[in-house]
This record gives sequence, structure tokens and C-alpha cells, in this order.
Amino acid sequence: MAKQVILTEEGLAALENELEELKSVKRKEIAEKIKVALSFGDLSENSEYDEAKNDQAMIEARIADIEAMLKNATVIDESELGTDNIHIGSKIEVKVTVASTGHTSMKEYRIVGSNEANPRAGRISDESAIGKALLEHAVGDVVEVEVPAGTMIYEVLSISK
Repeated sequence: MAKQVILTEEGLAALENELEELKSVKRKEIAEKIKVALSFGDLSENSEYDEAKNDQAMIEARIADIEAMLKNATVIDESELGTDNIHIGSKIEVKVTVASTGHTSMKEYRIVGSNEANPRAGRISDESAIGKALLEHAVGDVVEVEVPAGTMIYEVLSISK
């Protein structure tokens, strides 16, 4: 059975846009590359043709991945989300303390499904060590999380939609 994919409205729209771009634009670009490469003749020594076919295979694989995700997607209704505790879709502000050094910083995160995760953009997966540990906690809770860099202490300062 295929894995259920949890998405926010924003994540769903991004996947649908990527799928449309791949099907309408990228497929045509690859078909044109293949056509040009074929015009060079002998396929046995035609690196342009090989590269174009590899690109085509990668695009088709991504299209299949996105279609499978969309088929198994559950979109969370963000209007029904509460702010009493952390769940997928929550925007949170936390004070992060590195246990070994005492260094603290303020961070803002959005808890999202694994397909939308982008830690650099503050979007952390509900399946990551940090996301999993923070789920169901409320403002004021302090959560210790073991990460590759050591123990981190997260104090939940706010939860919003």
C-alpha cells in the first residue's frame, strides 16, 4: 500500500504547479533536445542523445512520483487547526538552546509533511527528530531532542496557524 502523503494547501499547490510545468514545458523541451540529437546521426556515439534520454527518464520519474503523491495526498484543513498544541501546519516560535554550550537562539518553524520539508526555509518535517519531538506540545513546554550535533533544548514560545 502506498504511503499517505500529508500536505498543506500550499504544498498541494506547489506539487500541482510542478507537475503542470513538467508535463507542459519540460516534456516539450526534452522532446526537442531528442529531436536535435537525432539529427546528428549515429546514435552509438551521440552523447547529446544519451543525455537527452537520461533527462527524459528523470522527468518522467518525477512526474510519476508527483502523481503518486497527489493520489495518496491528504490535505490538512488549516482553518480547522487549533493553536493549543503543535501539529502539522503549525507555525511555531521556539527558543533553541545547545545543551553542551548553553548558546541560545530564536527560531521560527512551520511543521509540514515530509514532502514539503525544507529546513533552510524553516519548514521541518513531522517525521524529523525535531518535528516528531515537538508534535502535541504546547506553549511553555520544554523539549529535549537528540540530533547529530548533540542535545538541543526547544522551548515553545508561540503556536499559530
